[in-house]
Amino acid sequence: MVAAPSQRRAAGVLILLGALLVLVAGLWVGWSALRSSTLGPRLGGPVVVPEQFRAIIAKEAARCPRVPASILAAQLAAESGWDTQAVSPDGARGIAQFMPRVWRQYGVDGNGDGKKNVWDPEDAIAAAAELNCRNLDLVAHAPGDPLRNALAAYNSGYANVLKYDGVPPFPETQAYVERILESAKTVQM
Repeated sequence: MVAAPSQRRAAGVLILLGALLVLVAGLWVGWSALRSSTLGPRLGGPVVVPEQFRAIIAKEAARCPRVPASILAAQLAAESGWDTQAVSPDGARGIAQFMPRVWRQYGVDGNGDGKKNVWDPEDAIAAAAELNCRNLDLVAHAPGDPLRNALAAYNSGYANVLKYDGVPPFPETQAYVERILESAKTVQM
């Protein structure tokens, strides 16, 4: 029995739609896996600080005693998964995931070589610690827990924390704050 042209067309459309659905699902799974890997370890597992970053984190966390080294380490793990060359889909760069505009404003010469280099972990970790401290000051008058507010400011900007009187109602920012606080409890340096 030979199918009519309209039946063949309908079957072809169904096959095409099925293939498109498989492609979209595959892209979504791939994007989710990439996002998870670039945002560091999932909640539940320990945050193990790589040997080459331990002394830098300890030293730079001292810039701002109000933000413990465990918080800074959890941020770096979440931001880049310890990848000093990480680039997010939005354009954030380096181990601490600074957007270019934010780096220009808050970049630090952490190793004293006369350059502020977002790709240099000594500079980027120093800048992240410095930004944490500045964020604490910038959101000091916002209601709520100061550390939570500073973490929210790192993720979504201090202006949003001030605008919303604390951690903004952005699901990404709320999840980020919780993830950092929980991960910091597991940091192994």
